[in-house]
Amino acid sequence: MQASSKEVYGFTGRILRVDLSRREVAVDTPPVAIYRRYGGCGGLAAYYLLRELPAGLDPFHPDSLLVIMTGPLCGTPLWGANRFLAASKSPLTMGYAESEAGGWWGPELKFAGYDGIIIRGRADHPVYLLVADGAVEIRDARRLWGRLTGEVQESLEAELGDRRVRVLQCGPAGEKRVRFASITNELRHWLGRCGLGAVMASKNLRAIVARGHGKVAVADQARAMAVLQWLRQNFRRAESTMHLHGTARGVRGLNADGILPTRNFREGSFEHAEALAGETMSATILTGRGSCYACAIACKREVSVPELGVVPTYGGPEYETIAALGSLCGIGDLKLVAKGNQLCGQYGLDTISTGAAIAFAMECYEKGLLTPDDTGGIELRFGNGEAMLRTIELIARREGLGDLLAEGVARAAKLIGKGAERFAMHVKGQEVPMHEPRGKVGLSLSYALSPTGADHMEAPHDPFLETLGSDKHALSPLGLLEPLDRLDFSPRKVRAYYLLQLLWGMYNVIGMCKFAAVPIGPLTLPKLVEFHSAVTGWETSSWELLRLAQRASTMYRAFNCREGLGPNDDTLPRRFFEALEGGALKGQRLDPIAFENAKRLFYELSGWDPDTGEPTRATLAALELEWLL
Repeated sequence: MQASSKEVYGFTGRILRVDLSRREVAVDTPPVAIYRRYGGCGGLAAYYLLRELPAGLDPFHPDSLLVIMTGPLCGTPLWGANRFLAASKSPLTMGYAESEAGGWWGPELKFAGYDGIIIRGRADHPVYLLVADGAVEIRDARRLWGRLTGEVQESLEAELGDRRVRVLQCGPAGEKRVRFASITNELRHWLGRCGLGAVMASKNLRAIVARGHGKVAVADQARAMAVLQWLRQNFRRAESTMHLHGTARGVRGLNADGILPTRNFREGSFEHAEALAGETMSATILTGRGSCYACAIACKREVSVPELGVVPTYGGPEYETIAALGSLCGIGDLKLVAKGNQLCGQYGLDTISTGAAIAFAMECYEKGLLTPDDTGGIELRFGNGEAMLRTIELIARREGLGDLLAEGVARAAKLIGKGAERFAMHVKGQEVPMHEPRGKVGLSLSYALSPTGADHMEAPHDPFLETLGSDKHALSPLGLLEPLDRLDFSPRKVRAYYLLQLLWGMYNVIGMCKFAAVPIGPLTLPKLVEFHSAVTGWETSSWELLRLAQRASTMYRAFNCREGLGPNDDTLPRRFFEALEGGALKGQRLDPIAFENAKRLFYELSGWDPDTGEPTRATLAALELEWLL
C-alpha cells in the first residue's frame, strides 16, 4: 500500500488517549519530527511518561499512566518486527517499567488505526476497551473480573462474534495487585516483567481488544521486498535450533558451562538439566511450534500434558520459565514445569519473578527462616514440584504465604527479617532472570544498570564476543573486531557492552525481536537499516538508529533519577560476589572492585555523571533532551 504525501509512512500518525475516570477518548497526531526523534515503542513511551506522569506518584494511583506503543515496522511482513511494549511506573521497583512482547496484538492495533494508547484514570467498575477500525468503545467487563485468562479470551471472542479479534489482558493476579503480575496477548505472548498487569488492573481495565482491516503505509515497497527476499534466501528454518527447540535449546550448553541457575543461584549446574532441555521437550510433550505475526522462525512452543490438564492453548514454557520453575527450584520434571507455566498463564504471573520468589522461599525454609506454620504445612523444599505448583496459586490469589511472596522478594525479605535479604535475588526490587553473571561478567552490567531492574535482555551475552575477530562477523558493523573472553572485565569489555546495549536498545525502540536480528537471528544491521528506510521513507543510518537507543536510555535514566533511584541502586545481590557452590565454574565469583570500576566507566561512556549517575547537561543537549532540564 502506498501512502499519500501527507501520511506518516510506517506509522498511522495517531495515538489514542483514554481517560477511564471520565470515560473520555481523544486522539493525538504527533508531528513527524516526534516519530523520527523518539523512534517508537520505548522512546515514545518514555517521552510521554516524562512529560505527563507526575514524579513520586504511586503506580496504582488513578492518575498514573499506562502507555502502550508499537514501532515503525510493526505490521509489516518483516520477521520479528511485530513487537510492542507497555510502560509505566513499576510497583516492584518504583522506577521505570517497560516490558515488550511479540505476537499478534501490536500489528492489529496498527491495522485498527493507532500507533499506541495512553491510558489514565480508573473506571468505576471493571471495563474493557474495544478498538476496531478507528472506533473506540469502553465496555462493561464486570462479568470478566476474577476469571482466568483463557476464559476471558473465549468470552470476548464469543461476545464479539469474531475469533480474529486480538485480546490483550491482565489476569486475576493483576486484580489482586501481585507486584509482578503480567499482561498477555493471545494467551501465549507476554509483557511479563515489571508488574504491569497489576498497573493495568488497578485501572479496572481487564482487557483491550483490537481489530482492524487497515495496512501499514510503506514508502518504497520494492526496496522493502528486496530485503524480505534476501532474508528468505539466507535462513534455513529446517536447520534452525531456535525453530526446532525454541529458547530452551540453551539448557544443555548453559549447564555444561556451569551457568545454569540452580537452587536460587547457589550452583551453576543441575543434575536433571537434560530432563529440562529443549531437545527433550521436542521429543516428549511438544505438540506444535507457534509463531508471531509474519515471522518464519516460529520459535514458540505448544505443549500438552493430558494427565496434568496442560493444553496447547497457553503455548509452552520458554527457557526463562524452565529455569525459573525448574533448576532454580531444584525441580527436574518438565511436565510439572509445563503445568507451572500454564498456571502462571491462567492467572497472569511473570514466570521469572514467580520462580525466583518460590526459590527464595525454599531457601528461607531450608535455613529455618520460614516454618511449616508460615507455609500452611507445605514442605517448601528444593525439588518439591507439587509445592511449587501450590505456591503459584497461593501467590496468584494472595493467600497465606502467597500474600507475602506476591510483594516480590525484596519486600518479602524485609518482612521476614532474620537475614532473609541474603537470599533475595533482585536488582532494584525486580527478581533476577535466569542467567549467571559469574560466568559471563558483562551480564552483571545488564542486571545492575537496567532501568527496569534486573533484565537479561539489555545486551547480547558475553559468549557472542568470544567469536569476534572477522570483518564479516555479525557485530563488526559496531566496530567490535577483536574477541573478548566471557570472564574479561577490562575497559574493552565495558566498551563492547556499551555498544551492544545500544544495539539491543535500538531493537526495543523500533520493535525488533532479538531472535530475528543479529547476533542471534539472520537479519543483519545493514539490512535492518535498509528496511527501516524503505518503510519510513527516511534515508536513515545505523548511527541515527543507535542514537534512538541512546536517547531512550537517557530518558529511562532521567525517569529513575527523578524517582530517587541512583548509583546505590545499580548494584547486585551479595551472592554474585560469593563463590559458586557447584558446577563447572565452582568457586567462580564476581570481583566487587572490578564491578564498581566497570559501572563507573559505563556511566562515563553514557554521558552520566560518574558520582550521581545523572545524565549531564551536555548529554541532554546532544540528544535534544534539553526539556528534561
